[in-house]
Amino acid sequence: MEAVRKKIQAELMQLEDELRFKLPKEIQKAREFGDLKENAEYKAALERQKIVMARVVQLSQRLSEVESIDLSKIPTDRAAYGSTVVLYDLDRDEKVTYRLVTSEESDPENGLISTVSPIGQALMGKEEGDEIKVKTPTGTRNFEITRLKTIHD
Repeated sequence: MEAVRKKIQAELMQLEDELRFKLPKEIQKAREFGDLKENAEYKAALERQKIVMARVVQLSQRLSEVESIDLSKIPTDRAAYGSTVVLYDLDRDEKVTYRLVTSEESDPENGLISTVSPIGQALMGKEEGDEIKVKTPTGTRNFEITRLKTIHD
């Protein structure tokens, strides 16, 4: 969880720097071009300022959410954040391993699945032996949880 917090804080610092130093200079420089009604540079700088401000609010909220997660309250017997799950694909007769992570840590190609992804949501709260159906862009997939290792193991 510490890595996620640091990643969010780093992006926040970068955006706040842009908001406080870079964008005011760009806006001032654009104002010097004259007529603000037809000043594309000025409009672009103001639009970027709005986007950066919105992202700062979004990241601040996400940082607060991440910092409020109490790892001791994560289930010890059911799939949740940090769990590693071995699934048997009932349709393809193959096993696949996923680790449930935050959206910031997600890397599906390396088996890191966000808890808010379709597969992640289907797994949350499930136990070893449970069968799940997951709607994916390529159709419905059927899995059985053959092994579950929680963050506490």
